[in-house]
Amino acid sequence: MRTLWEAATGPLSILFTAALVVVACFWLLVAVGAAAANSFDTDIDLGRWGMGGVPVAVALTLLTGLAWLFGVGAHALLLAAVLSTGTVAGALHVLASAASPLVAWRLTRLFVRPLHRLFPDEPGPARPAAGDGAG
Repeated sequence: MRTLWEAATGPLSILFTAALVVVACFWLLVAVGAAAANSFDTDIDLGRWGMGGVPVAVALTLLTGLAWLFGVGAHALLLAAVLSTGTVAGALHVLASAASPLVAWRLTRLFVRPLHRLFPDEPGPARPAAGDGAG
């Protein structure tokens, strides 16, 4: 448990932990009725990022949760493997912090595809028609 706490509050993964706390507070506000789940839908178009078709709050919650999971998980594994000091360990911690949002983004894109059927009023990702196309 101490390793997980150190990994979650470490200097590189504290950003993911803070973002996860913000997401949890948002959903608590939604649960008590102080905020609407679709509060951000008119502000951001996630179709360009491949995450369209679901409410923005759902997509960003998935992205934040997965980034925290991979970032903190990688740091916990590095701490458990006694790679907490040294140049190589520092480089691996930075690499894990940089790679976790990218991996989370790719997985969020995969998870959003089947979820868009649950939100029929959300516009899906724009796809070219069969007759359209350059070439």
